[in-house]
Amino acid sequence: MTSTSPASAFTEPALFRPAAERFHSQLDWLDSWHTFSFSSHYDPAWMGFGPLRVINDDTIAAGRGFGMHPHRDMEIVTVMVEGQLNHRDSLGHAEVLRAGEVQRMSAGTGVVHSEVNEGSQPCRLLQIWIEPAEVGIPPAYEQKPFAIHPGWTPLLDPQGREGAMAIRREAWLWRAQPGAGELLELPRLDAGCEPPSHTWLQVIEGSVQRPGSTPELLRRGDGLGWRGAGSGALRAGRMGADLLLFALR
Repeated sequence: MTSTSPASAFTEPALFRPAAERFHSQLDWLDSWHTFSFSSHYDPAWMGFGPLRVINDDTIAAGRGFGMHPHRDMEIVTVMVEGQLNHRDSLGHAEVLRAGEVQRMSAGTGVVHSEVNEGSQPCRLLQIWIEPAEVGIPPAYEQKPFAIHPGWTPLLDPQGREGAMAIRREAWLWRAQPGAGELLELPRLDAGCEPPSHTWLQVIEGSVQRPGSTPELLRRGDGLGWRGAGSGALRAGRMGADLLLFALR
């Protein structure tokens, strides 16, 4: 990976999604915040960002969860933040997903699965849907733990480079956990790769400063998207930050 100069600027205009303006689903066992339109929540202005269709920030009560339900022709990625989640599917997988792990499921021609918190404490996760490059392909499953560092750790890459999981789309995903006040330059794709058409930053926890434009400070649940790769640097707030960064084409 190469990085840009901290002095360079983000691409403008940016699309800001404040945490409090996301769609919200509240059940006795589920607290879910939807960055984009999802289920009964519909707004034509928020149908996704390029091929990025869903970012759901879910907290699931102990002993509860989603029963068996189908998916088709979607790349579904789960980033575990806290606790554990038990996964079962029609492909024969019965797995436990724990904090720090990432699950990638290519629904392809069709898969049925369940997601239940069989732990003793609530769990928190981000579920992400990305449109695949091709439809009607065989379904696939992968799960992997990642040691997250202050700098960008690759989670998804089309070719599975640098330890990332492969995805059936020209899409890249990184996670970083910079400490208080640390400077974090935006990553760039390897030489020879065309720049992305869409880039999205999602704050999982903490806060991060975005210099030179509004909003200057992004907090838990905030999202920011811009066209192209962009460049520049972020500075973590006084409590540090936990961040996801998407690059998509």
